[in-house]
Amino acid sequence: MTGLIIALIVAVLLIAIVVANLPAILRIMGLHRHYTIPDFDLRGKRALVVCTSHDKLDPTGKDTGAFGSEFTVPYYAFINAGLDVDMASIKGGEIPIQPYSWSWPLACDDDKRFMSDSDAMGKLKNSIPINDINPDDYDVIFMAGGWGAAYDLMQSDVLADIVTRANAQGKILGSVCHGALGLCSAKGIDGELLVKGRRVTGVTNGQINTFGIAVTPKHPEEELRKAGAIYECQHAFRDPFATHTTIDGNLITGQNQNSGYETSHRILEKLATGHNR
Repeated sequence: MTGLIIALIVAVLLIAIVVANLPAILRIMGLHRHYTIPDFDLRGKRALVVCTSHDKLDPTGKDTGAFGSEFTVPYYAFINAGLDVDMASIKGGEIPIQPYSWSWPLACDDDKRFMSDSDAMGKLKNSIPINDINPDDYDVIFMAGGWGAAYDLMQSDVLADIVTRANAQGKILGSVCHGALGLCSAKGIDGELLVKGRRVTGVTNGQINTFGIAVTPKHPEEELRKAGAIYECQHAFRDPFATHTTIDGNLITGQNQNSGYETSHRILEKLATGHNR
């Protein structure tokens, strides 16, 4: 009996240690792995972060929305570099948040910073409707992911027109994860689909299957390939721990929730050089 009690105590202690260190363990595995973005001084430039307005995982009725770090990481990368940053969504108003993405153990430092930043939270709760956006006003248009984006980014003719016009002006277009769907309906200056023949990435079918969300209507890997893109990605023992960033002229895209840091870095790097084509 004494041996059993000792074994139970040891098991409880081990579980407590793992739980206490779970965020660090997930980082080691690849989730939000530490990445240092160099300093940039880009004051006077402007960026727009576009998120989904869809808040239900149809047809299950479960809550969904934008994945926290997929907009908080680029938001602060841009803010730290001196950019003025606006937030927009397909319908405007409060942007829904993907459940658990802002909770322990998934919330990253930029998520916590955002939640305690009254100015940032004000932009989240009162996002600009995409109908009111003029791409002429921005140097960067960045589209965040989250499962909700599968329901409204690619389906928005207004967003497609904004991205088309921004591309024609040589503006930088960025995305991570499901945000790449916002590129799929836009046109290039030749009238063909914007991503045709260009190197891009977005969340893999493998990651979608891992999370059991094949029920969503649009899958970035499939839609990018159908649009003629040269789709790139990396795989890990589980795709949620992989990451990859592609750069093709003014298109800078990240594979998933782990790719926001490098993708933001490369956007800032490109903006600093002024060579967007």
